[in-house]
Amino acid sequence: MSDITPEVRAKHWAKTKNLTIVTLIIWFIFSFGVHWFADSLNAYTFIGFPLGFYMAAQGSLAVFVVLIFYLARTQGKIDEEFGVAEDETK
Repeated sequence: MSDITPEVRAKHWAKTKNLTIVTLIIWFIFSFGVHWFADSLNAYTFIGFPLGFYMAAQGSLAVFVVLIFYLARTQGKIDEEFGVAEDETK
């Protein structure tokens, strides 16, 4: 990454920082927000289970897995856009 200009580096960091902030907000919502409002969410059902219980037991975990894949894919695209992607060896 030492061979790119400071302007490109700043733009890369800005996009990476925005992706990180969005990811952390989504993580916070499903880590804490869902559990704080679990009693209110239990008024609704999902696959026959109270929604608050389902989100605490399985829903949040599923969101985390999807979030990890989204983060990795999007960060890879950002790195490719700015020419700092890791080389794939075959």
